[in-house]
Amino acid sequence: MNYQELQQAWAKKYEAVPSQLEKLKHIRSVATAFNTNIDAILKIKGNVLKRLIVENNISLNDLENISLSGFSKPSDVIIGIVKCFSRGIAEEWVTDDIDVYNWMDTNLGYDHLQMGGQAGIIANALALLGVKKVITHTNSHPKLQAQQFLNLENLFGLNDEGKLEKAVNITRETDIPLIHWIIEFDKGDRFEIDGKIFSCPKSNRFIATYDPLNMKLVMNKGFIGYLNTHKINYLLLSGFHPLLESNGGVDLVKNAVPVLQKWKKYNSSLIIHLEIASTQDKAVRKAIVKYIVPLVDSVGLNERETIDLLNIMGQKTLANRIEKNTCSPLLFEALLFLKKTLKMKRIQLHMFGLYMTLQDSDFVHSAEQNLKGMMTAAVVSSSKAYNGVLAQYGDVVKTLGMSVSAQSLDELNNLSQALHNPELLNNGICKVDNFILSAIPTILVDKPKTLVGMGDTISSVSLLAGC
Repeated sequence: MNYQELQQAWAKKYEAVPSQLEKLKHIRSVATAFNTNIDAILKIKGNVLKRLIVENNISLNDLENISLSGFSKPSDVIIGIVKCFSRGIAEEWVTDDIDVYNWMDTNLGYDHLQMGGQAGIIANALALLGVKKVITHTNSHPKLQAQQFLNLENLFGLNDEGKLEKAVNITRETDIPLIHWIIEFDKGDRFEIDGKIFSCPKSNRFIATYDPLNMKLVMNKGFIGYLNTHKINYLLLSGFHPLLESNGGVDLVKNAVPVLQKWKKYNSSLIIHLEIASTQDKAVRKAIVKYIVPLVDSVGLNERETIDLLNIMGQKTLANRIEKNTCSPLLFEALLFLKKTLKMKRIQLHMFGLYMTLQDSDFVHSAEQNLKGMMTAAVVSSSKAYNGVLAQYGDVVKTLGMSVSAQSLDELNNLSQALHNPELLNNGICKVDNFILSAIPTILVDKPKTLVGMGDTISSVSLLAGC
């Protein structure tokens, strides 16, 4: 088949999306945890970045071969932005230094505020998609946080008495707002410092976080108690990634284990999905792999997070190869290694232009259903990128009917050739080492209005819409 024929064939497959969206409305209950916060969105241009570099006396040497992965002083914020800008990658760096936070508050500003944190973003999206009851964890729920929740009757938080209440109506007066900076940049933007041009190869974002509650994994006792006594269908889990070893992060990961075990013991049919997220602290990353991954049924991650896991699991050669050539065959090699080594039931990777899931043959959702779930996620996430927000139900299907991109078909074709399975290009499903691989080409938006929460949306919708 040529590209046009392949696009037509996949357009036919994508016709399953409306029926999968309807299936989401039959899911009884979903909980999301642990991190909910407020995102301050800032679109930064190359010329502004250059001005900040000059004003803060950052040298060209500081901007080359950047090895930092966190903040110790205000200038590190700018260096982190440059790292992601110049490589077209997404990372989240965290700090427990109030001076760094105050510098960002004074010097960066923001374009607008919106819901932040995996738990909050996913809760808004799934409630909008019609899941009957969505319960989200908040360790801080002042009025400003409440205003970031959609005004929907099926979206709940926990009030001061530990009772379910419509999330937008909760105001815990003594709580403080938790604000993260989401700094976005555009493909093709550039700036020059001391004769060297820094060019952005891919639209992406850098997250700068100061969050004393989520950085200590403070858990809402009402939320814990609710899941101890109420059965739900799915738990979508994240929020371990901001933890720091220097702040007791490894012990905080360990402390979450009995909480999850109790929920699973009470509700044996509970399906738990873990979003790896950008975990910069290597000790915490190792702890997540050691203590949390064995307790979950499904894991989601992107290209960068895949490389990060490989680096702590003795696979630096493969990690370096992917760093130099981020392509579907190498990422699948990584996915297969992670699946076998960590013995996950299901693992999904979302890369630019391609989603792929490797799962056990007896996983609760079949590979065929998972394929439909991923296509549904591709429509919802690209619609969010196209529209900028998901505020009303019509927003989730803005890109329905658009063709999958040529770049995404290239990635799927490269993967099918590497696996010597041409049918993967046409059908999106094949068997590899007793596991089932599902892979789809995606819809790409040329000039996305937002990239925040894309991975979270992809992972959660893929899993739930694959029911």
